Amino acid sequence: MPQYSCIVLASHGTPGGQAAERVALSLCAYGASLAQLVVVPDFWKGMMGDDWLNNASTREVYGKHVEHQIEAEIAVQVERVRTQALQLGLRYQCRTVLGKPAECLLAYSLELAPELVVIGAPRPKGVSGLRSRMQLDTLVKALAAPLLVVPHP
Repeated sequence: MPQYSCIVLASHGTPGGQAAERVALSLCAYGASLAQLVVVPDFWKGMMGDDWLNNASTREVYGKHVEHQIEAEIAVQVERVRTQALQLGLRYQCRTVLGKPAECLLAYSLELAPELVVIGAPRPKGVSGLRSRMQLDTLVKALAAPLLVVPHP
């Protein structure tokens, strides 16, 4: 199995994302760089529940609450991957961004020039949860590095 010195991993802690994490960690050579990207899809900006939040201060308080919840969930996921990476002797970095997942992954990959980009496959139909908004066509057309899409567990 090939070993890579620089991998970009797009994962946000779902079962499919965790499958991608395991594969990315297994493909890193000792001392390699694992760069995790966590994308908060930009549709979260509009989830303010305006139908029941009837004034600006209430909307602001609620918006901050949602942001803190998302930040806390991301911190748990990042710490899990960071710990595993450091145990394997890898250099680890993580970036969290708000935006369109494929565009953010392309920009991060362009910046780091990895040897491989690893993502989880979209969630299968019938499995509960949020559907991936990752535009695979966009990635395949524009990504300079090979893309590994890890099957859903």
